[in-house]
Amino acid sequence: MTDKEVDRLLVVDDDPRIGQMLVRYFEDNGYKVTAVGNGAGMRSELSKTRYSAVFLDLMLPKGESGLELLRELRATSDVPVLMLTGQDDVTDKVVGLEVGADDYIAKPFHLRELLARLRTVLRRRNAGDTNARPAGADNDSLMFDGWRLDLMRRRLTDPNGDDVPLTTGEFDMLVVLVRNQGRVLSRETLMDQTRNRSLEAFDRAVDAQIVRLRKKIEPNPKYPTLIQSVRGVGYVFTGRAEG
Repeated sequence: MTDKEVDRLLVVDDDPRIGQMLVRYFEDNGYKVTAVGNGAGMRSELSKTRYSAVFLDLMLPKGESGLELLRELRATSDVPVLMLTGQDDVTDKVVGLEVGADDYIAKPFHLRELLARLRTVLRRRNAGDTNARPAGADNDSLMFDGWRLDLMRRRLTDPNGDDVPLTTGEFDMLVVLVRNQGRVLSRETLMDQTRNRSLEAFDRAVDAQIVRLRKKIEPNPKYPTLIQSVRGVGYVFTGRAEG
């Protein structure tokens, strides 16, 4: 295996024991891992190295908040982020998913579960699902209203051909919506189909992702024409599928 084929992971946690444990475990499983203890270290590493995923602790030293760092990160990057926290608090979990985390794991965690969660996120990130394509769509992309979803490269381009950055969760959500054009999908269905495993359906997390998507693809997010709300049920994609 060459270095180019190895996924690089960044661990941001102020507990050196956890950092060392994750470095040792994930490198034993074929990854390259760097551990830092704060936001400054995270910024430095991300400015010089391309990482496949980030493990980000919720509580960091000197008053730093993992959620604030995630917000900062999401302003410039769609790198997958798995939040780590010592608090199994539903509110924190929902907020983390709202801000753009790809997964949320409470401490203490089992390393094998953490590995499985990471692999699920990277699978979703690195390869588009080849099932349930609409009739007439090619194998590599979905088209709607001049927009193009490149499933292999996981890129969205607008009608002018410009790239529109999406987080992993936003991309997966949009793919599910476009593939189910005209079908009303509940929040639970959207959560299940975008995460590929059984999770609690956090309405607020789904709603927040829809809000972020609308800001990126709707001509006027306040009056959406592509992703419509169905009161008491969920959402329906009403754009024109092409191809």
